[in-house]
Amino acid sequence: MTTTLEHATPDHPGPDHGYPEHYEPPRGPYWRLFFGPGLVRGVWMALAFFVFGLLIVAGLRWWWGWDPILHWEVIAAVAGMTTAPIGFLAGIGSFDYWLHYIVGRPTRPEDHSGHGATSWKDYFRVNTDHKVIGIQYLVTTFVFFTIGGLMAMLFRAELAQPGLQFVDPQTFNGLVSVHATLMIFLFIIPAFAGIANFVVPLMLGAPDMAFPRLNALSFWLLPIAGLMFVTSFVVSGGAFGAGWTGYAPLAEGQPLGQTFFNIGVQWAGASSIMTALNFLVTIITMRAPGMTFWRMPLLVWANFTTSLLVVIATPFIAGSQFFVMFDRIMHTSFFVPDGGGYVLGYQHIFWFYSHPAVYIMMLPGFGIVSEVISSMSRKPIFGYRLMALSLMGILVLGFSVWAHHMFVAGMADWLRVPMMITTLLIAIPTGIKVFSWIATLWRGRIHLTTPMLFALGFVTMFTIGGLSGIYLGSVPIDIAASDTYFIVAHIHYVLFGGSVFTIFAGVYFWFPKITGRMYDERLGKLHFWLTFVSFNATFFPMHYVGLRGMPRRVSDYSEAFGDLNFAISIASFVLGASFVVFAYNIIVSWVRGPIAGGNPWRAHTLEWQVTSPPPIFNFDEIPQVVGGPYEYGVPGARHAVMSAAAAEPQEVRA
Repeated sequence: MTTTLEHATPDHPGPDHGYPEHYEPPRGPYWRLFFGPGLVRGVWMALAFFVFGLLIVAGLRWWWGWDPILHWEVIAAVAGMTTAPIGFLAGIGSFDYWLHYIVGRPTRPEDHSGHGATSWKDYFRVNTDHKVIGIQYLVTTFVFFTIGGLMAMLFRAELAQPGLQFVDPQTFNGLVSVHATLMIFLFIIPAFAGIANFVVPLMLGAPDMAFPRLNALSFWLLPIAGLMFVTSFVVSGGAFGAGWTGYAPLAEGQPLGQTFFNIGVQWAGASSIMTALNFLVTIITMRAPGMTFWRMPLLVWANFTTSLLVVIATPFIAGSQFFVMFDRIMHTSFFVPDGGGYVLGYQHIFWFYSHPAVYIMMLPGFGIVSEVISSMSRKPIFGYRLMALSLMGILVLGFSVWAHHMFVAGMADWLRVPMMITTLLIAIPTGIKVFSWIATLWRGRIHLTTPMLFALGFVTMFTIGGLSGIYLGSVPIDIAASDTYFIVAHIHYVLFGGSVFTIFAGVYFWFPKITGRMYDERLGKLHFWLTFVSFNATFFPMHYVGLRGMPRRVSDYSEAFGDLNFAISIASFVLGASFVVFAYNIIVSWVRGPIAGGNPWRAHTLEWQVTSPPPIFNFDEIPQVVGGPYEYGVPGARHAVMSAAAAEPQEVRA
């Protein structure tokens, strides 16, 4: 049914325009600026919701006769970190579509005005295009990577010499804690989500993610969490200083900044869960015709298993942080021993999430490396099915090893040996992957491009981190090395030499597809070698100082470790400087790099069969998958054709 006005006006078109009956005339520019969805409305609605939350807290405390009425930690938790972010999300338009029909208004036709980007401004709005969201994720995560890296350089400057030079112990603990939190929750996990957001729907032959609006919302939760972590420095008492692990009861005696950690983790966790559910539904239901599970690229397999890990494990860290916050604000005793709380319960709950989280931070990287190594060595992946099954094996075993982080925590002795055995067992599916990558490289036509260098760097660095992990899985060695710099070295060889190297490999590999331009290969290789050398110079000596007895997470140390720590700090500054090369290369190449073709790597997977950047809905026609994704060197082999009618008759194998 259309409007039946006899006379059309600029603000109210006549029947020939065919607008629905519920058409609303466009408002003026100032109305749209302040009341239309966007950052301006997000700011004033965040302030309005903050006042609303403050009034709720003050009103209830006055009603119940509690003193003081204005309890600022409670106000910060309720108004500053709950209602204000909800107001911001409502203001930028995250809920507009849902609220429109929830309140009973007529359904609006989808004009896709919020889908795709035609200018840089579209990246600062709620956008339902998975490609735009992927770029939003990546840019945001690298901003927080830079902030976290600067914090690392600050505390490495403090550790360059014994004694206190620049910061007091609590500020030092805050720098270490926020650094680790940003790198884990605001860089590694969401950076993988950003790469997958851009690439996975294209690999599946899908036009978008299954739930585009939920996808957009999941991104905007991320900067909210990051701002909470960073702004904890400016509140009374400074940032949270109990480490990224936030152990209770230590965390319960921390200043107000600890509450910023407790609630920030909830926002980051909610973002992860939304993204994971979206990936699961997309992978299960939106594969192109002929795309069986055994024809999916390994990056898709990796994100499928990672999403299962996220959905199952993340509620546990959410619960642990809620319990700590309740102990701090509501005076419960979940982890307070004087009130009958179970102190070790926190570590059990936390590590039941956080050890699977190690694989959440690794499995997408495994998928990226598989794509790069196969493409750059021009060979099929060796043992493709076993590679996919090993991902599922890691998924299952990942939930059976959490207590190896607690060998010195005072847990039951009988639990140590079973946890040691499962810890050593999980090395088997990981080892399968390393041998498969090596076998894929064997006698391949290797192209040492920048993504390939980072992939090879990952294999070597992750192997070192994995071997030190086997040592730490052994009870007696773990007892001797616990809480020393040996642990710092191990975790960085796994998460930097592992996860961060694969993120760089993925960014360089899909940069032509994302931007339509090529990066500078010379600067890319310079970035790799600076990173590789300075990374090893920074973290490999930490194995030695750790076994010599230097404890981690302390701002001062014995003079016997002074020379090595000075050398480590210098190397860490070089490592930080290497990122400048990456940032310059990416930014300049994005603006004026050489135009890239649709498939500069001559890869077989579906994302390389469309233009660079891809069309707004990915494919002009539905692709028909007719073979595996890695059939390099196989005469006549094709992964997909763009029309079922064009497919040559051939046997289709599952």
